[in-house]
Amino acid sequence: MPSKPNQAFVLRAPNQAKLEPYEMPGDPGPDEVLCRTLAVGICGSDIHYWRDGKVGTFILGNEPFVLGHETAAEIVRCGKNVLHLKPGDRVAVEPTVSCGDCDYCLNDQYNLCPQITCHATPPIDGTLQHYFIHTAKYCFKVPEKLTNDECAMMEPLAVAVHACQRVNITKKSNILITGAGPIGLLILQVAKAYGANRVVITDINEERLNFAKELGADETILIQRENSEEKNVQIIRDRFNQIGSDIAFECSGVGVNFRLIIFASKPGGTCMFVGMGPSELQLPVAAAAFREIKIYGSLRYKGCFPIAIDLVNLQKMATHHFDFAETLKAFETAKSGQGIKVIINVDRQ
Repeated sequence: MPSKPNQAFVLRAPNQAKLEPYEMPGDPGPDEVLCRTLAVGICGSDIHYWRDGKVGTFILGNEPFVLGHETAAEIVRCGKNVLHLKPGDRVAVEPTVSCGDCDYCLNDQYNLCPQITCHATPPIDGTLQHYFIHTAKYCFKVPEKLTNDECAMMEPLAVAVHACQRVNITKKSNILITGAGPIGLLILQVAKAYGANRVVITDINEERLNFAKELGADETILIQRENSEEKNVQIIRDRFNQIGSDIAFECSGVGVNFRLIIFASKPGGTCMFVGMGPSELQLPVAAAAFREIKIYGSLRYKGCFPIAIDLVNLQKMATHHFDFAETLKAFETAKSGQGIKVIINVDRQ
């Protein structure tokens, strides 16, 4: 049974969010579970909703809206059909729920389901609250060795796993990553776990590049803001023997980098767009077509949480911690770009 009243970090308009009492979820349905939130990581999308009131085409409505979707939780109550979980189990929460009946769902592409819903995507509330209800099959029990921090980071790690599974990483793969933020650093670790020969990562932040070296980057490139596109392409190609990368992941969301990885890829190479960039962008289509560059996109994940749970150690990634009462301060810290991953301990006031 819930041991305390519900409370949530509620966004009512851009830059207007605070902790306040919130309606307690009801009983879970037959295939659902009632969860108690333990920890939540702050994602870039949370920052955009808080600051701008929108992420891409998803726009904050007029109703109160709870942020947060990178979640570690404890099961409080199970619906009558739920057999794989029990009260007290600690779970990583895949925040999406698909319809299960459309062609995409029936063909193992449920992440493309047109009816899919996701925590902290309007109008669906997120998990920065003490209690929430979720579909049980998207809750994954985690081993005791995983900390709550790591459990909360299974969601962005699943993003990295899905992106890496979309391309063919082998022991011969020489990989470029643009952006040493959380997703770029996670893709670095997943690519290494999948046996990549060499991983080079770029950023404008030297501190993040130093951290990338600690996580296994073979080489880092500090990009200067004043550099021309031609100069950056040359700098990168110099690190790949003038041939170019086999696989390039764009993880920064910075518009110029979507162009950059096309020019920096070898003929026949692969570009994976992971970062959430501008809605419209001028890309060098002829340069990609004439060199048979393969361009892929990546949306969330499908079936990646069990793999993520067994894959890598993420303890170093959580650089800042805040109690639930300090949630606004946590968002301000994340917005400033400090550290790598900001974690809110919801079970601590």
